[in-house]
Amino acid sequence: MQSRREFLSAGLATASLFALPVSAWGAPGRTPEPLRILILGGTGFLGPHFVEAARARGHRLTLFNRGKSNPTRFDGAEFADIEQLRGDRKSDLSALEGEREWDAVLDTSAYVPADVTRSAGLLAPRAKHYQIISTVSVYARNDVANDEDSPLAQLDDPAVTEVTGETYGGLKALCERAAEAAMPGRVTVVRPGLIVGPGDPTDRFTYWPARANRGGEILAPGSAADPTQFIDVRDLAAFMLHLIEGGTVGVFNADAPAGALTMGALLASCQAAATRANTINCVRAPCPQPPGHASTLTWVPADFLAAQAVSPWQDMPVWIPAEGDYAGFGRTRTERAQRAGLRHRPLDETVADALAWWRSLPEERQAGLKAGLSAEREAEVLAAWHARETVSEA
Repeated sequence: MQSRREFLSAGLATASLFALPVSAWGAPGRTPEPLRILILGGTGFLGPHFVEAARARGHRLTLFNRGKSNPTRFDGAEFADIEQLRGDRKSDLSALEGEREWDAVLDTSAYVPADVTRSAGLLAPRAKHYQIISTVSVYARNDVANDEDSPLAQLDDPAVTEVTGETYGGLKALCERAAEAAMPGRVTVVRPGLIVGPGDPTDRFTYWPARANRGGEILAPGSAADPTQFIDVRDLAAFMLHLIEGGTVGVFNADAPAGALTMGALLASCQAAATRANTINCVRAPCPQPPGHASTLTWVPADFLAAQAVSPWQDMPVWIPAEGDYAGFGRTRTERAQRAGLRHRPLDETVADALAWWRSLPEERQAGLKAGLSAEREAEVLAAWHARETVSEA
């Protein structure tokens, strides 16, 4: 999986591929009759949260996937109500052939437009609604606050099939276009920002609550006022289901409201969550160190981090300086999604639940964060920053 910074770094030309209208074939807000929902994928990170939300509402679910990512995720008598089909959207859709019908198809695994054309084309006569999960990385520019009608990325070679930092956004845009071509007027495009919360396999958000949990001096990037954006996976899943239940079609940026989140608020929430979690543990058992694993934040300017080869997003997750080519970072417009029913839980809840999930993982997994600076590298950069400050004061 590519980092968001790599996605945003793609030097892709400006172009608007298409625009979908916003309309509905159902009645949003009511408790629906059980729907037949086909999920392409469904066992990764977002998929299980959607499955949980849909089952809680009584919908009848069919999962179609290769059985390679978490293949036993829905095994057992508890999940006997879920139909699971095996196949490959690139080479074997035979399990989806026939006369069966679905009220909606949720495509969580669309990366190459030919795959979307193949699946949506096959299902078009037998499905009312096709929802495709895209990304805010589809936009051609990142120096502006994009809304759903902003120009989309365009690939120099639309036939490319390799997903890289340079092709990801353009391919996703073509996937959106392929879905609409196969099922005109019946497509919902959901463009999330960074998806975070319990179960995230990338650690691109979890780095911060995990880092606060370790305690000590924390290298904080830029300034506390720097904007950021992300969405709790459970809020995203609930919104996706809400759109399906209402039969709402159109394009929606699914992210935090622009300007609602800052790095300062995020890191303060992480510190508070770590303090609460460790204090509870000390109440339950003898505590080998002071409660809370006390931590402090040292804010280091972006130019110094750049000189130290500390990269935004990958080394310092969730953060990109909102300037220059990335002046629009943290400001993606989401008003359309808010009007359509997107709701967000409190930041403290997302952080606390992410930390609780992280602490439940095996020790070897906790020792191998997939994003962010290592403890050793963080100490080196902090030492260099303090040395510079000492020289400046002298």
